[in-house]
Amino acid sequence: MKSSINSYSFSITMLLVCSCICFSWQISPQKITWKDLQDVRFRKKFNKQENMIFLYPLFGEKVKALEGKEVEIRGYMIPVNPNENIYVLSANPMAACFFCGGSGPESIIQLKLKNPKRLVTDEIWTVRGTLRLNADNIDELNYILQSTELIRKFN
Repeated sequence: MKSSINSYSFSITMLLVCSCICFSWQISPQKITWKDLQDVRFRKKFNKQENMIFLYPLFGEKVKALEGKEVEIRGYMIPVNPNENIYVLSANPMAACFFCGGSGPESIIQLKLKNPKRLVTDEIWTVRGTLRLNADNIDELNYILQSTELIRKFN
């Protein structure tokens, strides 16, 4: 009888340990780099509403696998409109970012800050949030980080 109780206790303990390990694995963010976001191609497509051609993303499998995942990435902060809580994180400083310097659209991420605050251009930050891919809405960037938290500022 003692043997079956010990075996049962051991099984329950192992189940709890495995559950805790799996749970902690799922909640830790995946650290990504800008290179990870380069698995994308773009096709030109006419937008009837705007009466002009736009580049629409065709996300590769590596990027699609990140959709909906909590990720961490480091980059340069670009305050687009701080009063409206519109910030972008860039792989490059402002002078060389997508808007000003000729980098591609895959080198920037739109941030939806969880706790908005004033940030300074070209500060280097590590941020964390849930990655959302945007293939259709021309009013937002291709990569959007939902519920973004500021993790670490670098000097």
